Amino acid sequence: MQDAYWVFAVLFLTLVAFVWGRFRYDMVAMAALLVSVLLGLVPADEAFSGFGHPAVITVAAVLILSRGFEHAGVVDWIAEKTLRAGSRPIWQLTVLTATVILLSAMMNNVGALALLLPVAVRVAREHDTSPSLLLMPLAFGSLLGGLITLIGTPPNIIISAFRAGQGEGPFSMFDFAPVGGAVALAGFAFMILLGGRLTPQRQGQASADELFETSAYLSELHVNEDAKAVGWRLRELQEVCGDPVPVLAVLRGDERYSGHRFFGPLAAGDILLLEAGPDDLKLLEDKAGLSISASGDDDDDAERPRLDADELQLVEVVVRNDSMMINRTVSQLRLLNQHGLHLVAVSRDGTRLKQRLREVRFQPGDVLLLQGDENNLSESLSTLGCLPLASRKLALGQPRQLWLSVGIFALAIVAMVFDLLPAAIAMSLAALVTLALGVLPLREGYDAIEGSVIVLLAAMLPVGKALETSGGAQMIADGMMSAGSGWPPVVTLAALFVLTLLLSNIINNAAAALLMAPIAANLASGMQVSLDPFLMAVAVSASCAFLTPIGHQSNTLVMGPGGYRFRDYWKLGLPLSAVVTLTAIPLILLIWPL
Repeated sequence: MQDAYWVFAVLFLTLVAFVWGRFRYDMVAMAALLVSVLLGLVPADEAFSGFGHPAVITVAAVLILSRGFEHAGVVDWIAEKTLRAGSRPIWQLTVLTATVILLSAMMNNVGALALLLPVAVRVAREHDTSPSLLLMPLAFGSLLGGLITLIGTPPNIIISAFRAGQGEGPFSMFDFAPVGGAVALAGFAFMILLGGRLTPQRQGQASADELFETSAYLSELHVNEDAKAVGWRLRELQEVCGDPVPVLAVLRGDERYSGHRFFGPLAAGDILLLEAGPDDLKLLEDKAGLSISASGDDDDDAERPRLDADELQLVEVVVRNDSMMINRTVSQLRLLNQHGLHLVAVSRDGTRLKQRLREVRFQPGDVLLLQGDENNLSESLSTLGCLPLASRKLALGQPRQLWLSVGIFALAIVAMVFDLLPAAIAMSLAALVTLALGVLPLREGYDAIEGSVIVLLAAMLPVGKALETSGGAQMIADGMMSAGSGWPPVVTLAALFVLTLLLSNIINNAAAALLMAPIAANLASGMQVSLDPFLMAVAVSASCAFLTPIGHQSNTLVMGPGGYRFRDYWKLGLPLSAVVTLTAIPLILLIWPL
């Protein structure tokens, strides 16, 4: 039993690291795996077996298919219909939440939210609705929708694979639907009827102009003949000032050059377009001799090239959980030189940060105001791991690709429903055909696979197995049965459900499922009852992280745009968790009897 205590120690430190959030969860999971190998808890030759596990392969394939839906225009077609929700908030809430639930059942739930988040923000702005009223139910709806099918959320895939490993065979595509669908419907009804009273009403990001006040910082600096900066390069200008110089563009005659692509010396008559505050402007005037003038006060102003919104545009983005920007600064990211983006402002928890932008370390859920060349904007944001808000243009794609994408997915579902192919094979084949037929370019297919999610699953699978093989899962199960001696199995099932639900609110839901599945199996074995209701309880509860913004990526993504605080999630999330629990447990016992 000594190995079990070592496993408990590793898992405890892993949970602490997950909650602390200083390091990305994929790094924490990999560290837990390697420490387990060094301690002899995981055999060295099985350390990386998780990367070939069917659950990991299925998740990767689903991510590719989800991106294929987006590229083919399937989701944009749905989003275009959703924009007609009307001016009443109750209708907007109903249409958006119902749409994200349905989408989340057919694709990765985080992907479904990411696609509808810009639509929701746009609806809020067009109809002067508080985005906080729409975004939290939208995030919770994406979690509820994932409960309905095998591919809707990673915990379902993990539990299905775990059941197969127990010799019972995997759950099929729609085995989750009777319980998951009913829970999703109950949660949806609750949010529509009472969500408006429990969701905080905040301004959030409804008005970028009011929050960021960008017009006050767009300035032009003239390089006069007697300016010290004549003959300097932008790099020298930065060295003299001792700070990054946020030059967006250099205007010379009829030509306009992007700031990050201008390498020549400055000449008399040049105009520098930049976003800066009064202190920065004064510094440039004193040390470089640049003169400040308001737009339109030169006689030949009309003849000079102007800032073209079609070429250099402002865009609001939210930092994703898996973004490369997390815990890094502008200079570390080389945001302007490498990505051609200028950081104008940062908002966190609905409030614009007042500290110097170069000192800000980005966090998941931060809302950034960026400016860059429209031609490269989409690629840069994708590389950085940012999700655009409101400005996303709907592109309905080609009808042929749209129906081809739907047809490929439908054939994969048929193969799974009739047990013609295992889920991992069916989804992988569908992903391969999607790429081979050009529905999704190969490069975008690789980009769609979230490396952090794959590493988390692949690393935690052997650690979760070590919890079982070391006897740790049995110890926890024995402890729960001892504490509840004399309890009927239904009470133990309810305790398992609540424990998993609470755990999923502080760590990744996939990790919660991986850790709780062996405990569920040992509980069922110890009480000599069916395994299925206990596994189904873990699957449902692991995906219902409604209490915190850190339990699920969907919750984190809406925190900044909605202007939510940490405690706001409890107001709607706690009663919703109660509704889910009271709905799920009777249905599990009815459909999957002990």
